[in-house]
Amino acid sequence: MSVVGIDVGYQSCYVAVARAGGIETVANEYSDRSTPSFVSFGPRNRSIGAAAKSQVVSNSKNTVHGFKRFLGRAYTDPFIQSEKAKLPYELAQMPTGTTGIKLMYMEEEKVFSAEQMAGMLMTKLKETAENALKKPVADCVISVPCFYTDAERRSVIDAAQIAGFNCLRLMNETTAVALAYGIYKQDLPAPEEKPRNVVFVDLGHSAYQVSVCAFNKGKLKVLATAFDPHLGGKDFDEVLVDHFCVEFDQEAQEDELLALASIYHEEEFRRAESAQGGEIRVCLQLPQDFNIFVSGQDQHGLEKDRVEHTVSFLPPVVLNFELPSDYPSTSSPIFTLSCKWLPRIQISSVQ
Repeated sequence: MSVVGIDVGYQSCYVAVARAGGIETVANEYSDRSTPSFVSFGPRNRSIGAAAKSQVVSNSKNTVHGFKRFLGRAYTDPFIQSEKAKLPYELAQMPTGTTGIKLMYMEEEKVFSAEQMAGMLMTKLKETAENALKKPVADCVISVPCFYTDAERRSVIDAAQIAGFNCLRLMNETTAVALAYGIYKQDLPAPEEKPRNVVFVDLGHSAYQVSVCAFNKGKLKVLATAFDPHLGGKDFDEVLVDHFCVEFDQEAQEDELLALASIYHEEEFRRAESAQGGEIRVCLQLPQDFNIFVSGQDQHGLEKDRVEHTVSFLPPVVLNFELPSDYPSTSSPIFTLSCKWLPRIQISSVQ
């Protein structure tokens, strides 16, 4: 029996297996260990992963991403209604009242549930795992955000069943990160000694999660968690995208949907290129060519409020979590940060 671990993210997902005395993240057919969380529908076929992401500009109305946020949510949920205006594809209400996604597939208009979309993505991950292991895979463990409700967790299990998985356990992402940190640590305190406190800070693409964990050899205890489900890397992207859209509107009147998709795609790529805070330049190849840029200093100014909110989130979590009266601990916690968008957030957080 083979059990795989699955991490389905807003932008990308991973599948890992235990073999050769360790944990290996499996590479897909592109020799990439991450698979984009995109599903694209065309007149004759359906694409998943990297092939789907390549169509995010050319087939934006039928290329779906970010559906992780819609799992288990009613269509009338205020969050869903606020997100509708930001999406290139259309949302619709399912007969059960949950959120569906309307698009064109095989030249027909169809509505898929968020669970079906997640199931399609997990089917791709299942194929990737089976190709790596050379045998069928049925059982899995899936990580979910710590703030997921019971309805959202049930939706994840439904999606896994659609993909043919038997989900043995849903594990909070905060717990999964702590487990990954401590499982191979050889220098952890003995069980009778004071535990080592570690603060895990994860600024993902769609959510912000912080956890405080105590480690002893062979023992892990989650002491506190905090989260902001509406703060993530996408919010930093939107600040720059809004800035680029204003400048673009002043220069030309083009297809707004195509232009917006192009700006998002280019901004994401250029930010990765200028990770150290340099100039970001977006080049749009529409009927006319446009070059729009923002300097590193202007970028800092545009994102100042979000950076301050991100950093101010940490002290209350670190200082105010309550330990049992009989629970000894070290006085200075260790910080483990995960934030690929803004290196300066890492520096400010540690300070």
